[in-house]
Amino acid sequence: MSRGGSGYDRHITIFSPEGRLFQVEYAFKAVRTAGVTSIGVRGKDSVVFVTQKKVQDKLIDPTSVTRLFKITKFIGMLVTGLPADTRAIVQQARQQAADFRFKFGYEVPVDYLAKVLADKAQVYTQHAYMRPLGVVSMLIGVDEERGPQLFKVDPAGYYVGYKATSVGVKETEANNFLEKKFKSNPQFTYDEAVTTAIAALQGVLSEEFKSSDLEVGVVRAGSEGGDGSFRVLTTEEVDHYLTIISERD
Repeated sequence: MSRGGSGYDRHITIFSPEGRLFQVEYAFKAVRTAGVTSIGVRGKDSVVFVTQKKVQDKLIDPTSVTRLFKITKFIGMLVTGLPADTRAIVQQARQQAADFRFKFGYEVPVDYLAKVLADKAQVYTQHAYMRPLGVVSMLIGVDEERGPQLFKVDPAGYYVGYKATSVGVKETEANNFLEKKFKSNPQFTYDEAVTTAIAALQGVLSEEFKSSDLEVGVVRAGSEGGDGSFRVLTTEEVDHYLTIISERD
């Protein structure tokens, strides 16, 4: 990597004269080196995220590779970035969720979990003996009061809720695609949210995916025929939505 920071990138705690923290910027670059794009879409009574399923080696068992994780029964997490850092942040999230349930007696809200993970990530930018994690996390769930929730946490410790968002190599193109879809502030049904997310990924990557190339995680509220729990769609279900998109186009 080029030493574009002229020495200011040697320590995470030192600002450059332009007010930049180069190590944090390099963490964002590390997310893109994973070579995948991930997209999240929030519907009226559901929330969905989709990502590419890439296996680095033909000898690896594909069933052991995933970017989607169940944090609690009701919260799902999609982590884009370095695989080893992914394991670390998933473990943190599960620990925080379990501690919250033990302490307060009910499931952790999605926004609170995103806040805790962002707080930890921000602390990593303050100390020389730490480094930011090279991952960006999406959290989805259905809140009892606020309905479907989609949050994104980045290596700098910033988090915010989204109607739709993306992470990865084609992030800019995906966000432009999603902005057009959400221009009229649509209230997507569950099926529309899933097809929008998959179609957005296909559109920005200009690829025709097979069901084995994608991972789709969903949370559906009771009004959408679900029970608010997080689950990963089977290859048959993903194939069904790919067929709908191809017939529509």
